This record gives sequence, C-alpha cells and structure tokens, in this order.
Amino acid sequence: MDTLTRLVTKGNDFLWSFLLLVLLCGTGLYYTIRLRFIQVREFGEGVRQVFGHFSMNGEKHEKGEMTPFQSIATAIAAQVGTGNLAGAATALIGGGPGAIFWMWISAFLGMATIYGEAVLAQTYKTEVNGEVTGGPVYYIKAAFKGTFGKALSTLFAVFIILALGFMGNMVQSNSIGAAFVEAFQVFHVELSPVIVGIVVAVIAAVIFLGGTKSLATVVEKIVPIMASVYIVGSLVLIRMNITALPAAFLSIIEGAFAPEAVLGAGAGITVREAIRYGVARGLFSNEAGMGSTPHAHARAKAESPHHQGLCAMVSVFIDTFIVLNLTVFSVLTTGVMSTGKDGTALTQAAFMKGFGSAGIIFVAVCLFFFAFSTILSWHFFGLVNVKYLFGEKASKLYSLIVVVCIVIGSCLKLELVWSLADFFNGLMVIPNVLALLALSGLVARASKER
Repeated sequence: MDTLTRLVTKGNDFLWSFLLLVLLCGTGLYYTIRLRFIQVREFGEGVRQVFGHFSMNGEKHEKGEMTPFQSIATAIAAQVGTGNLAGAATALIGGGPGAIFWMWISAFLGMATIYGEAVLAQTYKTEVNGEVTGGPVYYIKAAFKGTFGKALSTLFAVFIILALGFMGNMVQSNSIGAAFVEAFQVFHVELSPVIVGIVVAVIAAVIFLGGTKSLATVVEKIVPIMASVYIVGSLVLIRMNITALPAAFLSIIEGAFAPEAVLGAGAGITVREAIRYGVARGLFSNEAGMGSTPHAHARAKAESPHHQGLCAMVSVFIDTFIVLNLTVFSVLTTGVMSTGKDGTALTQAAFMKGFGSAGIIFVAVCLFFFAFSTILSWHFFGLVNVKYLFGEKASKLYSLIVVVCIVIGSCLKLELVWSLADFFNGLMVIPNVLALLALSGLVARASKER
C-alpha cells in the first residue's frame, strides 16, 4: 500500500506541479477575458436564474430531463461535498493558509470555465434510447472530428468513471467514516468505519435503483437544507471568534506569497505548494474545468444555453466563496491548525472548540449529507459515461462496483484516498479543457444571445 501511495504521489507531482495549474488557470483566464468578465457582468442575472427556479418539489419531466433548479441542485450536490469540509482542511495543512488565496483565484477564473462547460453541455445534448443525455464526451467529439475525437472522448469517459464513480466516491465514504468514528468517540464508543461504509452503501444502492428521477427528487430537497444548516452553524462559530477574523484573513494573504512568514521556515511549505494545494483542492470542491457537472447541466430544460451557463457560474460561487470559506474561517479563527489533525478531524476540532462535543456530532451529520449527495451525483456522472462506452447493459454492474468502492473507501488511509482522487481528477481535466479551448468561439457567441 505504501508503494502505491508513493507511485500515485509521483504522478500527482507531475500533473499538479505545472501542467494542470497552467491548463486550468490558463483556460479560466482565457475564458474570463474572451467573455469580458462574465462572472462579474452577469452575476446578478445568474443569481436570479438560480433562485427564480427554486423549488423543493419540482415538476417531473420525461426522458430523464430535469428542471433548471434540479440540474443546479445536482451540480451543487456534486460540488458541495467532502471538499468543502475535509478538502478545505487538507488544503490548509498541505499548503498552509496561503492555499486558500489560490483557491479563490482558481474559483473566480473557474466561474468563466464552468459557464463554458454548461453552454456546451446544453448545445450538444442528445437523446439516446429515449433519454436526454449529454456531457463532455459529446462536445469533445464535436470539437475534434474523426479518430482523435473518438479516442479523446473515450479517454475522458474512462477517467471520469475512475475519478468520480470509483475513486471519488471512496473519498466521500472515507470522510463520512472518519467523521462518525470521531463523533462516536465522544461517547467512548469504538466504531469501525467499515460499518459506516456499509450503511452508506446500502442507502446509496436503494437510490441508485431509482435512476435519474430518484436522484433529482432527493438532491432538490437535500441541497438547500444541508447548505442552510451548515452555513448557520459556521456563522455562529465564526461570530464567537470574530476578533480572530482579521488575523485569519491576513494569514491567507501573507501565506499566498510568503508561507514561511506565517508558518515558519521549518514547515517546509513553499509558494508552489500553496498554489498546488489551493488549485487541486479547489478543483475537487467546485469541479470547474473538470468536466463533471456538464452531465447535470445537459439534462436541464433551460431557456437557452446561456441561461444554464449563468446558473453554473453561481454554483461555483456558492460552493467556494460561501460554503468552503466558512470551513476555512471556522478552522483559522478557532486556532486548531496546531492540533496535528487533518481532514475531517481538523474541521471537527474547530467546531468542538466552539460547541464542545456537539460540534463534532454537528460536523459528522453535515458531512454525511454533503458527502452522500455527492456520491449520488458522482454515481450519475459516471453512469452517463458507462452507458456511452458500454450501453445500458453495463449500468447495474457499474452501480454494484460503486457500492463496493463506498465500502472499501471507508477504511482506507486518508493520504492514499485523496492522492488517488487527485490523480484521476487531473487526468480527466486534460481532454475536457482541450475541447473547451477548441469550442470557445461557440461559447462566446452563446454569451451574446438572450
């Protein structure tokens, strides 16, 4: 297992030290300029589009389609998951407070990128066996004709099945397991994370059987409630430590350019590490440029590709600039960075500082709903690509493997699980971003249409 961890770490060093930083941030910057800072100009309209379609009991559509809010809820369910609680904590530990600054930058640029993804998903959606579907595999083939396009779309499909369906869902179950183990210790009860994994797997399997309609019905109810509860709890905690807020913000700015000034030279964290962890964890959280959320946006019965793109922009804002930031400032203002904890345990330590044992339980419950909704969405994203590669007949086998991965992931080492997720997330970015760049002219034209 240690050998595998070392190999995956080397792969991540290659991907995340330069290649993906340039691809993701470069594409986001290019789209930001070409679309004339659409994430600023059209932000208000995007908010109106999202909350104008708000409903926790949306109408049902045939052919697997979703209401605009259901598609956004599905996208946010995928985005607001472990990355917002455990991922933010691992970014702080791995890259120092400065990593958060680079997470902000990548998210701001990513709002333009994800606008392009949603526009292309709507433009190239199609109907297969009576079901509306879409995603990067379809617009990759549109961008690159012939054998190259087919090969690139196939690679993307394989990478997303591994990255989200299998490895990504292992991360989610791992974090749920860790959170509940920590919570049960409050009552001096030793809980095996495998038991948690089995329970999560069984509940997930029941919803998997219900298909797209079941997914849309669940996430449109879970997402607004889970986000609201966590936002209120975090704001209360930060308010309790409000005097530490200016120093926390300053540590992020200073740490972005001089980590040793915040953490000391002995910490061994450089600006490059801060950027790497900020962009990598930012991607895992908001998924802009990764090619995952277009599967949800393709299903929406939107007014136009432009309007769905605006909704997608707002989902990144909610994920990173609201939910993830609340975790970051909860950790920094409570001063728990020095506890030696990482991942979910660090976030729980922050809430324990403010609310005692109840804080640990609060995070465990929130994380369960965050991560579980992500499992549902990521299973769906992978399923679209399984059907693209192998047809409907492979669906049940794929779902069974995902269920097994949920159980296995619950008891693996944190470092290995996150490293595998980072590696396969990085691989799926490459074909998706190449298509985004190739089709940028179409996106630019769509942004001018109303």
